[in-house]
Amino acid sequence: MPALDPELALVRADLGRIEPLTPHNLAARQQRDATSRPRPTALELGADGRFEVREVRVPGPPGAPEVVLVSARPARLTGPLPLLHYLHGGAMVMGNAWSVLPTVLREWAGPLGLAVHSVEYRLAPGTRYPGALEDCWAGLAWAVAHADALGIDPGRIVLGGKSAGGGLAAGLALLNRDRGGPAPLGQLLLSPMLDDRNDTFSAHQMSGRDVWDRTSNCTAWQAVLGDLYGAADPPPYAAPARATDLSGLPAAYVEVGSAEVFRDEGMAYANAIWRAGGDAELHVWPGACHGFDGLAPGAALTRDARDTRTRWLRRRLAASLPPG
Repeated sequence: MPALDPELALVRADLGRIEPLTPHNLAARQQRDATSRPRPTALELGADGRFEVREVRVPGPPGAPEVVLVSARPARLTGPLPLLHYLHGGAMVMGNAWSVLPTVLREWAGPLGLAVHSVEYRLAPGTRYPGALEDCWAGLAWAVAHADALGIDPGRIVLGGKSAGGGLAAGLALLNRDRGGPAPLGQLLLSPMLDDRNDTFSAHQMSGRDVWDRTSNCTAWQAVLGDLYGAADPPPYAAPARATDLSGLPAAYVEVGSAEVFRDEGMAYANAIWRAGGDAELHVWPGACHGFDGLAPGAALTRDARDTRTRWLRRRLAASLPPG
């Protein structure tokens, strides 16, 4: 496998062997994640008054429960603000909308003057495809319809997410295009989970080595797709790597690590956008494993990656402003 960045290698060595996710331990891992993952309150996320934070319940997909959005914005900024519609990671089987916000608010909402909606979508296997994606769409559609009341600019929306959230953001960009939704400024895809086939070179190369490996990835996709898993042609909204038409999509920022399972599918997705005449910026961080920025938040590589993401967001926001 590609050598890990020296700072990451030290952290990875301390982790020891990581038990892969399997159908047999999925329920226990979900329970452990639900009880141990930090879930900051609105008061804590407010950071001593720097952000206004509230939970909003919006109509869900037809026949489904309401969708919870954790809505946050810099407290002293008046609207309308650009919106980052953010989808959390966790392989679509774990994670929550609250735990990702401390980083998102600190790195982007404050410095760039962004409003943020983090979506609490339903998890698999309790809810299989298209449940999570439809929850993300319902949250986006509601935000656009209520833009004035929310103080957001519906013409300046970025779809974003990490890992499973990155895959959902890519699927949402496709779904939004085909349903005639708003025209987002961009899609921020961080180590996106895009391909249910798990058959790229990096998927095999990192099997049993990356912190998120091929076995874990197969387990998650089985949970999400159910009877669709292994099908020759699942919907492209479920697994965006299957899409044959990537035209008309918002500009994409695609980031992967050289030492992670998702490396090759992320690179292929950026290339497919270019082939369709689209705009993509691809970064392959040398020696980075999956989730490297969370494992080593102080590493030089992490700082470079975070700076680069922020610069891309700043450029997308600046490009959307009228001249002068």
